[in-house]
Amino acid sequence: MSAFAIEHRAALAGKPPLMLRGVTLNALPEGHVLHLFSASADGEVSSTVSAVLGCDALAKRSVSPGQWFLVGDEPLSPKALAEIARKVQPHAEIVDQSHGRVRIGIAGAKATSVLAKGTAVDLALNAFPVGHATTTLIGHIAAHITRVSDDGFELIVLRGFAESLWDELVELSAEFR
Repeated sequence: MSAFAIEHRAALAGKPPLMLRGVTLNALPEGHVLHLFSASADGEVSSTVSAVLGCDALAKRSVSPGQWFLVGDEPLSPKALAEIARKVQPHAEIVDQSHGRVRIGIAGAKATSVLAKGTAVDLALNAFPVGHATTTLIGHIAAHITRVSDDGFELIVLRGFAESLWDELVELSAEFR
């Protein structure tokens, strides 16, 4: 253990919400992002993990077969993290990514149009329904996109790219000023 205390600084601390005509951009709370890995890509594992956790504070985002992000607005204590890990074993293992990933929210009638300028993913509601998630590039930055409502998305990005992605989204939204 180090004698130095770690001081958490939010990656997008100086970024106020951007509210334009038909699009709102928000830096979401830097609570927790847990990467969950399963040896099985079976859909039953996903259902089992959801049932075992049974916690409204966590939201499960599909990453790939046998992988999910569990996200929430509140930081987790080491004890809470250990309890979640205990609950999901033997079905999966958890790696805490809270320190390395940042969540950004984009919503509004024009949110899909803004994101469509930066990614090749078809984000139309009928092709990318609520709860659907994928990892893609937005411009040159890798991001994980989840549709959280009919007109809202959550983006998860590596911490070192958060400000660049924010600035990119601001530029992509410029026509709605």
